[in-house]
Amino acid sequence: MSMNLGPLFEPFELHNLKLRNRVAMAPMTRNFSPKGVPGQNVVDYYRRRAEAEVGLIITEGTTVNHPGANGYPNVPAFYGDEALAGWKKVVDAVHEAGGAIFPQLWHVGGVRKEGTEPDPSEPGYSPSGLFAPGKPNGKAMTKADIKDVIKAFGDAAQDAKALGFDGVELHGAHGYLLDQFLWEGTNQRDDEYGGSMENRLRFVVEIVEEVRHRVGPDYPIMLRFSQWKQQDYDARLVNTPEELEQFLQPLVKAGVDIFHASTRRFWEPEFEGSDLNLAGWTQKLTGVPTMSVGSVGLTEDFISGTFASKKEAVEQSGIDELVERMAKGEFELIAVGRALLQDPEWLVKVKEGRLNEVGAFAKKSLTTLY
Repeated sequence: MSMNLGPLFEPFELHNLKLRNRVAMAPMTRNFSPKGVPGQNVVDYYRRRAEAEVGLIITEGTTVNHPGANGYPNVPAFYGDEALAGWKKVVDAVHEAGGAIFPQLWHVGGVRKEGTEPDPSEPGYSPSGLFAPGKPNGKAMTKADIKDVIKAFGDAAQDAKALGFDGVELHGAHGYLLDQFLWEGTNQRDDEYGGSMENRLRFVVEIVEEVRHRVGPDYPIMLRFSQWKQQDYDARLVNTPEELEQFLQPLVKAGVDIFHASTRRFWEPEFEGSDLNLAGWTQKLTGVPTMSVGSVGLTEDFISGTFASKKEAVEQSGIDELVERMAKGEFELIAVGRALLQDPEWLVKVKEGRLNEVGAFAKKSLTTLY
């Protein structure tokens, strides 16, 4: 590394949120919460990253209180006395270590298969009863289902604030429920929730509005969104900056404070004719702070965790480029995933010039909670 790392370590403030630096732990599903309850091992897992100077912890996806919200074994819930008591311990541990923390609130939508906990008889819920374009699964949501899910997100956000979380992230990416409404391929509705971009946005806008109503004006709401889907890495919600602006502005108006623009590699440009990535374009078009993400600190790229693809060798884009982009103001925050999974002290080692001590990402990191 040859550059000044200062842009990574500048404090960040928004409303009542105060971060000691610009680095966040990206949300990563871990499957270590039996019956939806995060235990002491989960507390310790997040505490270790906060103790190692990560500014913001974004938790793994936590399911809202709707029968079809969960799609995987042993993922944590964000409802019920036991689960919320577990999350309170996580919040306290992160705060004691000097960090801030958001829960990622999640509904998997049409990804869910019958037989999945907590109630195996529940189907997947989605805009049009599709897992992917042309691939049916579960049931198409009624207007009553839509209202129930909106309420569930509001309830979860209200609980997050009561527990002492510093803000919330809404999972609107990667082909899960919110993204299934946004994506034309899975939203084939002919009512006010389908068709035009404005209509496909309506469900997510109404969730943001409900969350804002529940938490008040100064509590940070972050929305994670992506072009790519686990069902199709080449899928796109928008194809031009003009379409992206049309997509973003209603969300800003509804109350999104920070956009978490999920890409697989942070250094890749989003549109022809500009080096800006998706987070960069989002910040340019809205003026709202954005968080970038994608293979920071990795020497190879592969999607792991709740879904997987073949390994794919890529040229590593170094920390220097990340710092340069942040110094130019392309985006305000950066999320780091697998590098922090592999080594909780990754950020400290970057800061102290000890990157030679960081091992390559190993798949075993996915099967342990350290």
